[in-house]
Amino acid sequence: MGEKDSYRKQIGIFSGSFNPIHMGHVMLANYITEFSYVDEVWFVVTPHNPLKQVEGLADEKSRLEMCCIAVEGMDKLRASDIEFSMPKPSYTIDTLDRLKEEHPELDFTLIVGADNWSNFHLWRQYERIIEENKILIYPRLGEELLIDKKYSHNVRPCNAPILQISSTFIRSSIKDGKCMSSFLPSGVYDYIVTHKLYR
Repeated sequence: MGEKDSYRKQIGIFSGSFNPIHMGHVMLANYITEFSYVDEVWFVVTPHNPLKQVEGLADEKSRLEMCCIAVEGMDKLRASDIEFSMPKPSYTIDTLDRLKEEHPELDFTLIVGADNWSNFHLWRQYERIIEENKILIYPRLGEELLIDKKYSHNVRPCNAPILQISSTFIRSSIKDGKCMSSFLPSGVYDYIVTHKLYR
């Protein structure tokens, strides 16, 4: 069997509330597909992150639709609702197990920010996540990235540009009546206005 025949597609899993998805998310995912070993990035929309409050959270269907709008026409990016049919709150270890069960032909890499890596010990079965999955960590402003040598076989840094855009800032600005169209992928701002989200 030739090398091309045996190649397994590398999928980056970018999980989050995406409340809403913004240009920073899309630019980071695009960077990862172009400048790392990852072939595609899947935005996994999380119905409820156990480490975050649900207050101010748009419904999961709206957040998924915004992600679908954001990745339209982008071959290497896609939106996923895999967690919608799973027990809530969502735990990453369960999502990764489900993805590998449903797609045994693919290899998955978890994409997390340096801030999440600092709190990774709080994640359910975090040691099993590290042992059984590749992890790519992108930089966050003010966060020092430290990777223990014992994890170096599966965990590596990604020197992506630091993009200081947050969903919290966008929601707050929309609530204050600001136009945030340039911070959001084409079509997402129109969706937010049409559906009166974050008002």
